[in-house]
Amino acid sequence: MKQLSDLAFFSELVRHESLASAAMAFDVTPPAVSRRLAALEKRLGVRLLHRSTRRVGLSAEGERYLAEGTNILRQIDVLEATLRAGQDTPRGLLRVNASLGFGRKHVANVVSAYHAEFPAVEVILELTDHPIDLIEGGFDLSVRFGEPPDQRLIAQKLASNRRILCAAPSYLAAAGELSTPGDLTRHDCLVIRQENHTFNNWQLRNGKQETTVKVHGPVSSNDGDVSVQWALQGKGVLLRSEWDIQQELKTGALVRVLPEWAGAPADIFAVCPYANPMPAKTREFIRVTREVLASKAGFIV
Repeated sequence: MKQLSDLAFFSELVRHESLASAAMAFDVTPPAVSRRLAALEKRLGVRLLHRSTRRVGLSAEGERYLAEGTNILRQIDVLEATLRAGQDTPRGLLRVNASLGFGRKHVANVVSAYHAEFPAVEVILELTDHPIDLIEGGFDLSVRFGEPPDQRLIAQKLASNRRILCAAPSYLAAAGELSTPGDLTRHDCLVIRQENHTFNNWQLRNGKQETTVKVHGPVSSNDGDVSVQWALQGKGVLLRSEWDIQQELKTGALVRVLPEWAGAPADIFAVCPYANPMPAKTREFIRVTREVLASKAGFIV
């Protein structure tokens, strides 16, 4: 920082005919300018200016310091102008993280739509089966379910995520219909296990009513797509996000169970490392994500 400050000082100083006129431009006294110039020359170990009572002139070392220093300052100006432009026009590299299932089905489509609109941005989409540290990983944005606990991050809601109970007609025909959440305890339920959480405690809501049911079943997995396939095969009752089974509900391959009840909300958020202002590339990706989700069934944006 000291070196850059000295470069800026010297490049401005030599624009003036004398130290006195330079002092007027800096709004300081001539002795103050003289002292700073002397300190700079002492630090560098060379004389930069030949000076008299009326005029100053560059030494050979001063000419080199001015020429190469001016080039450095110009590069900094260009860099800062580029960064400022990036706040208004999406450009550069955008690194996005999302979960495996949601990333494959929806975020990949968002990336395609985003790239069509902003071809100057290179997008890297990394899908993981668990949330990662965005700051440590160098990510610009993550699409997650639920707000993050990390105060270093900012979250913007993208869409509401309703989790519903469903099953194949063949399973209900064999096992019987359900009338209350308590009936789940006597049914086979397809539990999705992730990050060692206890996912067999299903939290359900019906308006202001809330209840938690401990369920069990013969098979479980840490992969949501596998659990959907088991549900289609009539293996049991599944609690799953509506976006993930919209097509199966539409065709009747799966049907709602206890339709007045739904799982605890797990809304979809765009999570970013704290930035103010937010870069245009990130801001526009969030906008495109909302637009893509709003165009699909199963999302309330």
